[in-house]
Amino acid sequence: MASLRLFLCFFLFTASSVNIVCSRSLQKDHIALFVFGDSVYDPGNNNYIDTIARANYYPYGETFFKYPTGRFSDGRLIPDFIAEYANLPLIPPYLQPGNHEFTTGVNFASAGAGALSETNQGFVIDLKTQLSYFKKVAKQLRQELGDAEAMAFLSKAVYLINIGSNDYVLPFTSNSTVFQYFSKQQYVGMVIGNLTETIKEIHMEGGRKFGFRNFGSMGCIPLLKALVPGNTGSCFEQVNELAKLHNAALTEALEEMEIKLVQFKYSMHHLNIYLSELTKNPGRFGFKEVNKACCGSGPYRGISSCGGRRGVTEYELCSDPTQYFYFDSSHVSEKANKQIAQLMWSGPPNITGPFNLKAFFQL
Repeated sequence: MASLRLFLCFFLFTASSVNIVCSRSLQKDHIALFVFGDSVYDPGNNNYIDTIARANYYPYGETFFKYPTGRFSDGRLIPDFIAEYANLPLIPPYLQPGNHEFTTGVNFASAGAGALSETNQGFVIDLKTQLSYFKKVAKQLRQELGDAEAMAFLSKAVYLINIGSNDYVLPFTSNSTVFQYFSKQQYVGMVIGNLTETIKEIHMEGGRKFGFRNFGSMGCIPLLKALVPGNTGSCFEQVNELAKLHNAALTEALEEMEIKLVQFKYSMHHLNIYLSELTKNPGRFGFKEVNKACCGSGPYRGISSCGGRRGVTEYELCSDPTQYFYFDSSHVSEKANKQIAQLMWSGPPNITGPFNLKAFFQL
Protein backbone atom coordinates (compact mmCIF):
# COMPACT_ATOMS: atom_id res chain seq x y z
CA MET A 1 0.00 0.00 0.00
CA ALA A 2 2.86 2.39 0.79
CA SER A 3 4.50 1.84 -2.58
CA LEU A 4 1.15 2.33 -4.38
CA ARG A 5 0.66 5.66 -2.65
CA LEU A 6 4.12 6.81 -3.64
CA PHE A 7 3.48 5.75 -7.26
CA LEU A 8 0.23 7.68 -7.40
CA CYS A 9 1.88 10.75 -5.97
CA PHE A 10 4.63 10.53 -8.58
CA PHE A 11 2.07 10.11 -11.36
CA LEU A 12 0.15 13.17 -10.24
CA PHE A 13 3.34 15.19 -10.19
CA THR A 14 4.47 14.27 -13.68
CA ALA A 15 1.07 14.33 -15.36
CA SER A 16 -0.49 17.44 -13.88
CA SER A 17 2.32 19.27 -12.03
CA VAL A 18 0.46 18.92 -8.73
CA ASN A 19 2.96 19.04 -5.89
CA ILE A 20 3.43 15.81 -3.93
CA VAL A 21 2.78 17.69 -0.68
CA CYS A 22 -0.80 18.29 -1.76
CA SER A 23 -1.43 14.59 -2.38
CA ARG A 24 -0.13 13.73 1.13
CA SER A 25 -1.78 16.64 2.91
CA LEU A 26 -3.23 15.81 6.33
CA GLN A 27 -6.40 17.04 7.96
CA LYS A 28 -5.88 20.14 10.04
CA ASP A 29 -6.91 18.49 13.32
CA HIS A 30 -4.93 15.28 12.74
CA ILE A 31 -2.90 14.20 15.82
CA ALA A 32 -0.51 11.25 15.87
CA LEU A 33 0.95 9.23 18.74
CA PHE A 34 4.66 8.40 19.03
CA VAL A 35 5.80 5.98 21.74
CA PHE A 36 9.21 5.40 23.33
CA GLY A 37 10.18 3.11 26.16
CA ASP A 38 10.53 -0.41 27.48
CA SER A 39 8.36 -3.53 27.91
CA VAL A 40 5.56 -1.52 29.52
CA TYR A 41 4.97 0.05 26.08
CA ASP A 42 6.58 -2.43 23.62
CA PRO A 43 3.92 -3.79 21.19
CA GLY A 44 6.34 -6.26 19.60
CA ASN A 45 9.51 -4.54 18.40
CA ASN A 46 11.58 -7.19 20.16
CA ASN A 47 10.00 -9.81 17.91
CA TYR A 48 12.36 -8.54 15.23
CA ILE A 49 15.67 -8.46 17.11
CA ASP A 50 17.89 -11.21 18.53
CA THR A 51 16.93 -11.23 22.19
CA ILE A 52 15.51 -13.39 24.94
CA ALA A 53 13.32 -10.44 26.02
CA ARG A 54 10.30 -11.45 23.97
CA ALA A 55 6.65 -12.16 24.65
CA ASN A 56 5.67 -13.66 21.30
CA TYR A 57 4.46 -16.95 22.75
CA TYR A 58 1.59 -18.30 24.85
CA PRO A 59 0.15 -17.26 27.30
CA TYR A 60 0.99 -13.67 26.40
CA GLY A 61 -1.87 -12.08 24.46
CA GLU A 62 -4.32 -14.76 25.55
CA THR A 63 -7.28 -12.58 26.49
CA PHE A 64 -7.79 -9.74 24.00
CA PHE A 65 -5.81 -10.67 20.90
CA LYS A 66 -6.20 -14.45 21.41
CA TYR A 67 -2.62 -14.86 20.16
CA PRO A 68 0.80 -13.58 21.29
CA THR A 69 1.72 -10.23 19.71
CA GLY A 70 4.93 -9.51 21.60
CA ARG A 71 3.21 -7.46 24.29
CA PHE A 72 4.21 -8.33 27.86
CA SER A 73 0.66 -8.79 29.11
CA ASP A 74 -2.37 -10.98 28.61
CA GLY A 75 -3.80 -8.29 26.33
CA ARG A 76 -3.43 -4.62 25.52
CA LEU A 77 -0.89 -2.13 26.85
CA ILE A 78 -1.32 1.50 27.92
CA PRO A 79 -0.51 2.98 24.46
CA ASP A 80 -3.15 0.72 22.90
CA PHE A 81 -5.82 2.19 25.15
CA ILE A 82 -4.58 5.76 24.66
CA ALA A 83 -4.78 5.24 20.89
CA GLU A 84 -8.34 3.93 21.27
CA TYR A 85 -9.39 6.92 23.36
CA ALA A 86 -7.85 9.23 20.75
CA ASN A 87 -9.73 7.46 17.91
CA LEU A 88 -6.49 6.15 16.44
CA PRO A 89 -5.74 2.59 15.30
CA LEU A 90 -3.32 0.44 17.30
CA ILE A 91 0.07 2.12 16.97
CA PRO A 92 2.36 -0.41 15.23
CA PRO A 93 5.91 -1.38 16.23
CA TYR A 94 8.54 0.48 14.22
CA LEU A 95 10.39 -2.71 13.25
CA GLN A 96 7.29 -4.46 11.94
CA PRO A 97 8.05 -5.42 8.33
CA GLY A 98 6.37 -3.30 5.72
CA ASN A 99 5.41 -0.53 8.15
CA HIS A 100 6.22 2.64 6.26
CA GLU A 101 3.20 4.79 7.09
CA PHE A 102 3.60 7.10 10.07
CA THR A 103 0.62 9.44 9.81
CA THR A 104 -0.99 7.96 12.93
CA GLY A 105 2.36 7.57 14.68
CA VAL A 106 4.63 4.63 15.46
CA ASN A 107 5.96 2.81 18.53
CA PHE A 108 9.71 2.49 19.13
CA ALA A 109 9.60 0.88 22.60
CA SER A 110 11.70 -2.20 23.33
CA ALA A 111 11.34 -4.64 26.23
CA GLY A 112 14.39 -4.49 28.48
CA ALA A 113 15.51 -1.09 27.21
CA GLY A 114 16.89 1.58 29.48
CA ALA A 115 17.79 5.23 29.29
CA LEU A 116 21.40 4.08 29.67
CA SER A 117 22.87 2.36 26.60
CA GLU A 118 24.66 -0.10 28.89
CA THR A 119 21.39 -1.52 30.23
CA ASN A 120 20.88 -4.95 28.59
CA GLN A 121 23.25 -3.77 25.87
CA GLY A 122 23.11 -5.83 22.69
CA PHE A 123 19.73 -7.35 23.50
CA VAL A 124 17.43 -4.33 23.28
CA ILE A 125 16.73 -1.14 21.36
CA ASP A 126 18.05 1.43 23.82
CA LEU A 127 16.64 4.93 24.12
CA LYS A 128 19.38 6.48 22.00
CA THR A 129 18.62 4.07 19.15
CA GLN A 130 14.87 4.66 19.52
CA LEU A 131 15.60 8.37 19.11
CA SER A 132 17.61 7.67 15.95
CA TYR A 133 14.65 5.77 14.53
CA PHE A 134 12.36 8.69 15.30
CA LYS A 135 14.73 11.06 13.49
CA LYS A 136 14.50 8.83 10.42
CA VAL A 137 10.71 9.01 10.62
CA ALA A 138 10.82 12.80 10.97
CA LYS A 139 13.10 13.02 7.94
CA GLN A 140 10.75 10.84 5.89
CA LEU A 141 7.79 13.00 6.91
CA ARG A 142 9.62 16.15 5.84
CA GLN A 143 10.34 14.57 2.48
CA GLU A 144 6.71 13.53 1.99
CA LEU A 145 4.89 16.50 3.50
CA GLY A 146 7.35 19.34 3.13
CA ASP A 147 9.14 21.07 6.01
CA ALA A 148 6.26 23.31 7.14
CA GLU A 149 3.54 20.65 7.19
CA ALA A 150 5.85 18.07 8.75
CA MET A 151 6.73 20.50 11.54
CA ALA A 152 3.05 21.23 12.13
CA PHE A 153 2.31 17.50 12.19
CA LEU A 154 5.12 16.72 14.66
CA SER A 155 4.22 19.64 16.92
CA LYS A 156 0.58 18.49 17.19
CA ALA A 157 1.59 14.89 17.90
CA VAL A 158 1.71 13.39 21.40
CA TYR A 159 4.84 11.64 22.65
CA LEU A 160 4.52 8.91 25.30
CA ILE A 161 7.73 7.96 27.08
CA ASN A 162 8.23 5.31 29.77
CA ILE A 163 11.85 4.42 30.52
CA GLY A 164 14.21 3.89 33.45
CA SER A 165 12.89 0.92 35.39
CA ASN A 166 15.35 -1.49 33.78
CA ASP A 167 18.21 0.87 34.61
CA TYR A 168 17.23 0.65 38.29
CA VAL A 169 16.34 -3.04 38.51
CA LEU A 170 19.23 -4.55 36.51
CA PRO A 171 22.01 -3.68 38.99
CA PHE A 172 20.23 -5.86 41.58
CA THR A 173 19.40 -8.79 39.31
CA SER A 174 22.87 -9.04 37.77
CA ASN A 175 26.46 -8.97 38.99
CA SER A 176 26.70 -5.21 38.52
CA THR A 177 29.21 -3.18 40.49
CA VAL A 178 27.81 0.18 39.41
CA PHE A 179 27.02 1.31 42.95
CA GLN A 180 30.62 0.79 43.95
CA TYR A 181 31.46 3.70 41.69
CA PHE A 182 28.36 5.90 41.76
CA SER A 183 26.03 7.01 44.50
CA LYS A 184 22.30 6.42 43.98
CA GLN A 185 21.86 10.14 43.33
CA GLN A 186 24.61 10.15 40.71
CA TYR A 187 23.18 7.09 38.99
CA VAL A 188 19.68 8.56 38.86
CA GLY A 189 21.24 11.74 37.50
CA MET A 190 22.70 9.78 34.58
CA VAL A 191 19.34 8.17 33.80
CA ILE A 192 17.48 11.50 33.96
CA GLY A 193 20.26 13.17 31.98
CA ASN A 194 19.89 10.74 29.07
CA LEU A 195 16.10 10.99 29.20
CA THR A 196 16.24 14.79 29.24
CA GLU A 197 18.59 14.90 26.26
CA THR A 198 16.23 12.62 24.32
CA ILE A 199 13.27 14.87 25.11
CA LYS A 200 15.22 17.91 23.93
CA GLU A 201 16.14 16.14 20.68
CA ILE A 202 12.50 15.26 20.03
CA HIS A 203 11.59 18.87 20.79
CA MET A 204 14.12 20.04 18.20
CA GLU A 205 12.38 17.85 15.62
CA GLY A 206 9.04 19.48 16.50
CA GLY A 207 7.72 17.57 19.53
CA ARG A 208 5.81 19.73 22.00
CA LYS A 209 3.41 17.50 24.00
CA PHE A 210 4.92 14.75 26.16
CA GLY A 211 3.27 12.16 28.39
CA PHE A 212 5.00 10.41 31.32
CA ARG A 213 4.27 8.22 34.34
CA ASN A 214 6.32 8.37 37.47
CA PHE A 215 7.35 5.15 39.20
CA GLY A 216 5.43 3.43 41.92
CA SER A 217 7.10 1.16 44.45
CA MET A 218 9.10 -0.81 41.90
CA GLY A 219 10.69 -2.87 44.65
CA CYS A 220 7.27 -4.41 45.31
CA ILE A 221 6.84 -6.16 41.96
CA PRO A 222 6.80 -9.97 42.27
CA LEU A 223 10.21 -10.27 40.60
CA LEU A 224 11.90 -8.22 43.31
CA LYS A 225 9.83 -9.40 46.26
CA ALA A 226 10.98 -12.91 45.39
CA LEU A 227 14.59 -11.78 45.83
CA VAL A 228 14.08 -10.60 49.41
CA PRO A 229 15.56 -13.25 51.76
CA GLY A 230 13.08 -15.28 53.77
CA ASN A 231 10.04 -14.62 51.52
CA THR A 232 8.68 -12.29 54.17
CA GLY A 233 6.52 -10.34 51.74
CA SER A 234 8.76 -7.31 52.11
CA CYS A 235 9.62 -5.10 49.17
CA PHE A 236 13.11 -4.57 47.76
CA GLU A 237 13.69 -1.20 49.39
CA GLN A 238 16.87 -0.24 47.53
CA VAL A 239 14.92 -0.16 44.28
CA ASN A 240 12.10 1.77 45.93
CA GLU A 241 14.64 4.36 47.03
CA LEU A 242 15.87 4.74 43.44
CA ALA A 243 12.27 5.11 42.24
CA LYS A 244 11.66 7.97 44.68
CA LEU A 245 14.86 9.71 43.63
CA HIS A 246 13.88 9.26 39.98
CA ASN A 247 10.41 10.73 40.51
CA ALA A 248 11.78 13.83 42.18
CA ALA A 249 14.50 14.34 39.58
CA LEU A 250 12.12 13.80 36.66
CA THR A 251 9.63 16.32 38.01
CA GLU A 252 12.39 18.87 38.45
CA ALA A 253 13.70 18.26 34.93
CA LEU A 254 10.25 18.59 33.36
CA GLU A 255 9.50 21.79 35.23
CA GLU A 256 12.79 23.24 34.02
CA MET A 257 12.11 22.26 30.40
CA GLU A 258 8.63 23.77 30.65
CA ILE A 259 10.33 27.09 31.33
CA LYS A 260 13.20 26.83 28.85
CA LEU A 261 11.77 24.97 25.82
CA VAL A 262 9.40 26.72 23.44
CA GLN A 263 5.78 25.51 23.81
CA PHE A 264 6.89 22.48 25.82
CA LYS A 265 3.99 20.85 27.67
CA TYR A 266 3.91 17.67 29.70
CA SER A 267 1.49 15.28 31.34
CA MET A 268 2.67 13.39 34.42
CA HIS A 269 0.62 10.50 35.73
CA HIS A 270 1.35 9.89 39.40
CA LEU A 271 1.38 6.11 39.28
CA ASN A 272 2.62 5.99 42.87
CA ILE A 273 -0.70 7.48 44.08
CA TYR A 274 -2.73 4.91 42.16
CA LEU A 275 -0.60 2.02 43.43
CA SER A 276 -0.80 3.24 47.01
CA GLU A 277 -4.60 3.26 46.88
CA LEU A 278 -4.66 -0.08 45.08
CA THR A 279 -2.52 -1.74 47.74
CA LYS A 280 -4.76 -0.48 50.53
CA ASN A 281 -8.00 -1.58 48.89
CA PRO A 282 -7.59 -3.98 45.94
CA GLY A 283 -11.28 -4.81 45.85
CA ARG A 284 -12.16 -1.20 45.11
CA PHE A 285 -10.28 -1.60 41.82
CA GLY A 286 -11.70 -5.03 41.08
CA PHE A 287 -8.65 -7.14 41.96
CA LYS A 288 -8.36 -10.12 44.29
CA GLU A 289 -4.58 -10.52 44.04
CA VAL A 290 -2.07 -7.65 43.96
CA ASN A 291 1.07 -9.33 45.33
CA LYS A 292 1.37 -12.51 43.27
CA ALA A 293 1.55 -12.70 39.47
CA CYS A 294 -0.92 -14.62 37.34
CA CYS A 295 1.90 -16.30 35.40
CA GLY A 296 5.33 -17.44 36.62
CA SER A 297 6.86 -19.64 39.27
CA GLY A 298 8.43 -19.49 42.70
CA PRO A 299 7.52 -17.07 45.50
CA TYR A 300 4.81 -14.65 44.33
CA ARG A 301 5.32 -16.23 40.88
CA GLY A 302 8.22 -13.82 40.76
CA ILE A 303 10.53 -16.02 38.70
CA SER A 304 10.37 -14.86 35.07
CA SER A 305 9.31 -18.22 33.69
CA CYS A 306 5.94 -17.29 32.15
CA GLY A 307 5.63 -19.25 28.91
CA GLY A 308 8.64 -21.44 29.71
CA ARG A 309 10.99 -19.76 27.21
CA ARG A 310 13.50 -17.96 29.44
CA GLY A 311 15.55 -20.77 30.94
CA VAL A 312 12.88 -22.12 33.31
CA THR A 313 10.39 -24.31 31.47
CA GLU A 314 7.85 -24.93 34.23
CA TYR A 315 5.42 -22.20 35.25
CA GLU A 316 2.01 -21.71 36.80
CA LEU A 317 -0.84 -19.84 35.11
CA CYS A 318 -3.94 -18.48 36.81
CA SER A 319 -7.40 -19.17 35.39
CA ASP A 320 -8.55 -15.53 35.35
CA PRO A 321 -6.02 -12.73 34.71
CA THR A 322 -8.67 -10.08 35.42
CA GLN A 323 -8.41 -10.94 39.11
CA TYR A 324 -4.66 -10.21 39.13
CA PHE A 325 -2.91 -6.86 39.02
CA TYR A 326 0.31 -8.49 37.77
CA PHE A 327 0.21 -10.78 34.77
CA ASP A 328 3.82 -11.96 35.02
CA SER A 329 6.71 -11.29 37.39
CA SER A 330 7.17 -7.66 36.37
CA HIS A 331 4.29 -6.66 34.06
CA VAL A 332 0.67 -5.88 34.83
CA SER A 333 -2.49 -7.36 33.36
CA GLU A 334 -4.59 -5.78 30.62
CA LYS A 335 -7.16 -4.80 33.23
CA ALA A 336 -4.52 -2.89 35.18
CA ASN A 337 -3.17 -1.28 32.00
CA LYS A 338 -6.67 -0.06 31.17
CA GLN A 339 -7.16 1.49 34.60
CA ILE A 340 -3.81 3.29 34.38
CA ALA A 341 -4.53 4.44 30.82
CA GLN A 342 -7.91 5.85 31.87
CA LEU A 343 -6.20 7.90 34.58
CA MET A 344 -3.53 9.10 32.16
CA TRP A 345 -6.24 10.04 29.66
CA SER A 346 -8.67 11.92 31.87
CA GLY A 347 -7.42 11.85 35.45
CA PRO A 348 -7.74 14.96 37.65
CA PRO A 349 -4.72 17.28 38.12
CA ASN A 350 -3.64 15.67 41.40
CA ILE A 351 -3.42 12.30 39.59
CA THR A 352 -2.39 13.38 36.09
CA GLY A 353 -1.12 16.90 35.60
CA PRO A 354 -0.54 19.65 34.73
CA PHE A 355 -2.33 18.29 31.62
CA ASN A 356 -4.00 14.94 31.07
CA LEU A 357 -3.62 13.24 27.70
CA LYS A 358 -7.19 13.98 26.64
CA ALA A 359 -6.35 17.67 26.84
CA PHE A 360 -3.31 17.10 24.60
CA PHE A 361 -5.46 15.60 21.88
CA GLN A 362 -7.78 18.60 22.07
CA LEU A 363 -5.05 21.26 21.87
